[in-house]
Amino acid sequence: MSPTPVGKREIARAFNIRGAAKIELKKLLKDLKFGGDVVGGRKRFDKPGRLPPVEVLEITGLDENGEVLARPNVWKEPFDPPVIYVKTTRHGGPSAPGIGDKILAKLRYTGKNTYDASIMRLLGSGPQRVLGLFRPNEREGRVVPTDRKDSGEIVVPLDDHPGLEAGALVLTELLPGKHFGLRKGRIVDVLGNINEPKSISLVAIHARGIPFEFPPEVELQARESKATPMAKRTDLRQIPLVTIDGEDARDFDDAVWAEADTDPENPGGWHVMVAIADVSWYVRPDDALDREAIKRGNSCYFPDRVVPMLPFELSNGWCSLVPHEDRGCMAVEMWLNAKGQKIRHKFCRGMMNSAARLTYNQVQRAMDGDPDDITGPLVDRVIKPLYGAYHAFLTAREKRGVLELDVPERKIELNEQGQIIAVAPRARFDSHKLIEEFMIAANVCAAEELERLKQPCMYRIHDAPSEEKLEALREFLEGAGYKLQPGPVLKPRDFNHILERAKGTAEAELINTVVLRSQSQAMYSPDNIGHFGLALNRYAHFTSPIRRYADLLVHRALIAGLRLGEGALRPEDGERFEQLGEDISGTERRAAMAERDSVDRYVAAYMADRVGAELPGKISGVTHFGLFVSLRETGADGLVPISTLPDDYYVHDPIKHCLVGDRRGKIFRLGDDVVVRVADADAATGSLSLRLAEHADITSRDLIERPGGNKRGPRKGPRSPGDRNNRHGAKPGFRATAKQTPGKPEGGPASTGKKTTPKKHRKIRVANRKSATQKPS
Repeated sequence: MSPTPVGKREIARAFNIRGAAKIELKKLLKDLKFGGDVVGGRKRFDKPGRLPPVEVLEITGLDENGEVLARPNVWKEPFDPPVIYVKTTRHGGPSAPGIGDKILAKLRYTGKNTYDASIMRLLGSGPQRVLGLFRPNEREGRVVPTDRKDSGEIVVPLDDHPGLEAGALVLTELLPGKHFGLRKGRIVDVLGNINEPKSISLVAIHARGIPFEFPPEVELQARESKATPMAKRTDLRQIPLVTIDGEDARDFDDAVWAEADTDPENPGGWHVMVAIADVSWYVRPDDALDREAIKRGNSCYFPDRVVPMLPFELSNGWCSLVPHEDRGCMAVEMWLNAKGQKIRHKFCRGMMNSAARLTYNQVQRAMDGDPDDITGPLVDRVIKPLYGAYHAFLTAREKRGVLELDVPERKIELNEQGQIIAVAPRARFDSHKLIEEFMIAANVCAAEELERLKQPCMYRIHDAPSEEKLEALREFLEGAGYKLQPGPVLKPRDFNHILERAKGTAEAELINTVVLRSQSQAMYSPDNIGHFGLALNRYAHFTSPIRRYADLLVHRALIAGLRLGEGALRPEDGERFEQLGEDISGTERRAAMAERDSVDRYVAAYMADRVGAELPGKISGVTHFGLFVSLRETGADGLVPISTLPDDYYVHDPIKHCLVGDRRGKIFRLGDDVVVRVADADAATGSLSLRLAEHADITSRDLIERPGGNKRGPRKGPRSPGDRNNRHGAKPGFRATAKQTPGKPEGGPASTGKKTTPKKHRKIRVANRKSATQKPS
């Protein structure tokens, strides 16, 4: 397919059409144009949906390989916009776009609905405030940005904040106008010192623009809140509902209960209840609390704190299902058969009284025969029935074929001073899965009920993987000895077959990671397309209105449809659901990035004392600018820059997720075990710089055989068109970007949500600064 519009002459030449056949070609093109299969004028034809050669774009972020992504500034088509990779200028140049910037760019179609964009002009500036670390000298101060993609220092006067110490975390406002040399600014706020543990999360909070202070009118409304009145609520206080959360949880917004169904026509069945805090009673449409909740979208969770969606008086007070206190709730009762299939459900607005606040560890120990003083009296009448219903849910889950990924999570453990003491895998018990299954079932009931009531619904949707990602996944799996079922329409169980085969093998973690990266990102929308990962036709978040605005909308819609009283969704509110869905999907991504940034900075602070140590790890990401390695002990991710790899030309193969030495054939592949040395750890930026240890050569695998092996001589001819590094004046071995320094790509391996298309192999030359036998530094 031609990357540019073509005329009849080029088409005829390409297909060797001559003589009278050209008349038929003319008729065919006319029919194609009439049918909408091609677009164009009298002389040039192109595929529908192609972008013009020059377009205004908005910078949206980075993909998992660190590429700068953009989208058309105006996009009204019913299908997703193309993927646009922006080629930035050399480091420190004048055209250095940031996220949210508008640019005028020249586009080149590269195939498979992707474009390369060359910046012609920067149209709009991004944020004017920069978070950084203060470093004084005799005449002036310098602020070093904490954003790893912004390495340009800012000059600030010393007079405004005399006595400010080095390492202070400051918010700097850039001064307008053009300046020679470094940027000029002024310090507008001092947030603390980077050496203070509490500052680590503050960096992520400010860097991502997360609101963390409530306006006075919001705090006043929360303080004036009172207990929920009984009124016409259903009395659920005699039902022994219990909350089950983590040890460090402070807000309890869901409670569960189960019993064997006494209906003789449902042998082996279960009667279960899920009760959720009635946030809609306190947060009414368009009041101060509501406007602030929309702006936040969700709560954000960091190792040392929570930035809540709602003030403390509600999130930890009236809207928290604390034990032995009356609380208003929205509850759903469900009746299941022995196979976990729902027979019917019923919603109500009730008043409950939690019988106990339990933790996952407590419940699991009690079920395993080691109850404590709290769980002991609850084992037979509460905990065992919960597990009975859970196993019924599991039967239904297995039948519908939910995507079963096994990707471990890491947990940051802090001491009382807020200092990190360990990074350990997060434990996962059946008690965790029990709560998940109860919540999933309640969420399905909410979506079904709103459809029955013909009320607006904010669905939680998850699309199937794109054709481009499936194609890349198939090629990778085939190279690893696995075969994914052909066809564009796949189900989660098709992936599960691959994951089950890989279970227990050396490449199991690698296969799980690659399958995860192939998935689309879940989001909120009033237009239902189902949830691919959970294998559900309809799904809506209902179970956490304290911390997710989407759940609050679902509660209001249920109250309106069932006529359950005050706090209902207004008729005009449904018209805003499309925009609200986009907004809260964005705040969710913002929170996820901030949480990940905070963890990265905590881990970097933890590793600062281990600079120079050699540690085992696994290659967790392969990009054209280096290798990301996950350390075995902590799960921390660090970058091994391509310039520090053994001297060679390296080709990035995005399909096989590897870097291949062009001359010597050395290969570094996703999932390979390596030994690395910690070169640097920066808590301010969260970056961890690694080098392959001297004896790490034995861990890289030669998976691709070449004729002649390592006897291949130096490459002849021009560089590959994919070799963008030296073409744009960057350091050898690095992608030339003005806003990006080597580090973990924003969005991480699985969270960008953008369609990414495997690009052509890039050949990257590594500078011959050292002998291949010299220890890298």
